[in-house]
Amino acid sequence: MKAEETIDGYTFEYNEEHKFYECRGEVCYDDEHDEMPEEGLWNAACKLARQLNNQGVLTEVEHSEKGWVEVCIN
Repeated sequence: MKAEETIDGYTFEYNEEHKFYECRGEVCYDDEHDEMPEEGLWNAACKLARQLNNQGVLTEVEHSEKGWVEVCIN
């Protein structure tokens, strides 16, 4: 895995210990006031996941609190 991948201006850093790419964006909220990732970052993570899937790497896109988005390597 590359140390970094930049998609649509978002730079995802590879975390070797946990086997995922991660990037932090703005904290956004849905109608129920639950935290959610910013739309552009989420779309970039999905593009990175598709790119890795096309290379034969199984991935899953997830988000956690405080604006973090992860592209997990399965």
